[in-house]
Amino acid sequence: MKHDAVVSGNFNVFNLICHRIPQRTFKIKGRYFPVCARCTGFYIGAFSYFILAYFVYVEYTVYLVILAILMIIPAFLDGFTQLMGSRMSNNNLRLLTGLVGGVGLAILVKAVKWMILISF
Repeated sequence: MKHDAVVSGNFNVFNLICHRIPQRTFKIKGRYFPVCARCTGFYIGAFSYFILAYFVYVEYTVYLVILAILMIIPAFLDGFTQLMGSRMSNNNLRLLTGLVGGVGLAILVKAVKWMILISF
């Protein structure tokens, strides 16, 4: 995978889903993942929740929505504090906060879908 677009500033359509900075991306056998560690966590977390919610009934209450929002906050704080230069994160923490945030984001998506369906 080439990361020239990240380094040189050239536009790359794949950068719309993730920045793909090599130092923040997992690598196996010399090949980089298509997305960074945090986005990997988000995708795995959200996908896992969607599978779970397919097989298990989930009642979307106000408390669950609040919990989902709280689950996204660690990923936001990890990314924001790193962006501001106040600290440096690592790929394991990025993955963990991404997993939790991905589940939270999936809960919010399903809750919105549920609210739309019950309003009709």
